[in-house]
Amino acid sequence: MDKDSLQLDAEERMEKALAALDRDFGKLRTGRATTVLVEDIRVDYYGTPTPIQQLASVAVPDSRTVTIQPWDRNAFSLVEKAILKSDLGLTPMNDGKLIRISIPPLTEDRRKELTKVARKYTEDAKVALRNIRRDANDSLKKLEKDKTLSEDELKKAMDDIQKLTDAYVARADAKASAKEKEIMEI
Repeated sequence: MDKDSLQLDAEERMEKALAALDRDFGKLRTGRATTVLVEDIRVDYYGTPTPIQQLASVAVPDSRTVTIQPWDRNAFSLVEKAILKSDLGLTPMNDGKLIRISIPPLTEDRRKELTKVARKYTEDAKVALRNIRRDANDSLKKLEKDKTLSEDELKKAMDDIQKLTDAYVARADAKASAKEKEIMEI
């Protein structure tokens, strides 16, 4: 691998780390209904853990409600159990045709807890970004040791990797502050 492909690889991996941060933020309940809330819930459907989207249509009719309409009548109780077992802390209501999940407004304490969780997710993303930087720098040092890079080229390439890391850390911080603002919004 040459230094350009190492840098592209590092950038690609950093992009994936930010995408993972977005997915983590999507799972945080902000008082607004979204289909992402039930995305990771698996239903034990005929002995197979199946995502809810594969056995029901999920919709958001208003900002405080998620509706789930299983295509198989036998799946209603299974979907309800899976939602109750999940860490959402929400109770589904079944009227025989639809399963409704009402999203209650968040309390001030819960909002503060969620901002702490958002900060933790952000810190995890930053650690991942720093690990990617370290891996790239180690690979660059190996190239220099193998005499494919000069000392000056190594220094410039490591500076480029650092600038890239700084840019992605700044993006992660921006996403975090936007998410915290969204959580604290009433």
